[in-house]
Amino acid sequence: MTVTSKASVGGGVNIPDLARRLQEGARQLEQQFLGKEEVIRLLFISALAGEHLVMVGPPGTAKSALVRAFAQVVDARYFDYLLTRFTEPNEIFGPVDIQAFRKGTYRRRIEGMIPQAEVVFLDEIFKANSAILNSLLTLLNARRYTHGTESLRVPLISLFAASNEVPTDEALSAIFDRFLLRVRADYLDSYHFRGLLQKGLNLEARAMMETQAPSRKVTSAAELLAVQRHFSRLFNASEEFLATFKGLVFQIRSEGVGLSDRRVVKLLKLFAASAIFDGRTEVNDADFFILRHVWNTPEQEELLQEIVGPVLDRWYEQHPDQSRIGATPTSLQDLLEELKVIRATLTGAEVLSDMQLFSQLRNLGDIKAALQRMHDSPAAQRMVGEVDKLLETMFASSRFV
Repeated sequence: MTVTSKASVGGGVNIPDLARRLQEGARQLEQQFLGKEEVIRLLFISALAGEHLVMVGPPGTAKSALVRAFAQVVDARYFDYLLTRFTEPNEIFGPVDIQAFRKGTYRRRIEGMIPQAEVVFLDEIFKANSAILNSLLTLLNARRYTHGTESLRVPLISLFAASNEVPTDEALSAIFDRFLLRVRADYLDSYHFRGLLQKGLNLEARAMMETQAPSRKVTSAAELLAVQRHFSRLFNASEEFLATFKGLVFQIRSEGVGLSDRRVVKLLKLFAASAIFDGRTEVNDADFFILRHVWNTPEQEELLQEIVGPVLDRWYEQHPDQSRIGATPTSLQDLLEELKVIRATLTGAEVLSDMQLFSQLRNLGDIKAALQRMHDSPAAQRMVGEVDKLLETMFASSRFV
């Protein structure tokens, strides 16, 4: 790809201004959804790069609500639908045009349906039948939809999907492969619990209001498409970055994680989109966080973290002024408050049941894991020592002997 350092691209898009607005949109979503910072960033990056993303996780992890909130800050035609094995093509692609059919022409009435949408969300996508999946394959890959003898170019920017589980059926591997990014959506850790209740209550209250303040639009479909048309001018990388990327790709493949050449090339767009989101004109090693989300099975997620983690750690150690993806300024305070609650529970006069003790043990494990990820925070490392002391206290009790 050609290298450029210009702040503007064709269509009058100013990259620093676009980055400022996208970050504002991300903040709007972060105010509603706790602990979803990295997923929110990936949603914006996917839309910038024109790629697709699937979220996998149990019900009740805000997958649907998150994408719908994202659609509210983007000025684009939006379509969403919950798929089942009984869903028929006319429900998402449009009903057959009866008038045209009587004249011997087969076509669908696609007004307001997927073929005219710019941002799409399909819940439980892997439950769709083969008739729907076959049409989605062409739509995702070639941005085309065929009905009858007519083949239409669709304006799709990104299709986001959700599922409760990763598909194991070989017949679904083709559609799963079309999603370059795969994101795990899990329940929040224990130290997020009180924040979850507060933000969740606020979200429920807004949903129950008859009139809600509209979200501020931060970008448009036309602007995103303008950026996508000029990605060949927007990928600016050093030889050192490319060498690191090559090493990571071959290390990932050597560990048994399938990563095709096609997906490797597409990842360059995501790196460039990550840089644009930050207002940068050049990619850097912080953008490699994206590689944590190219797994094919959930078990590979931890393996990818072990491969990519050291590269990210080294980057943030060398650039302490940069904020780590997914970290929030209040996260350390949240952990401290939760630690105080656990300490008070363990040292109180009330006798705890076995279930209560094991629950606190798990909470301490969550807190310690979160603190250990904050390598650049001396306060976090001191708190690790406090957690260890509490763990020793718990294991020293007769209940665990």
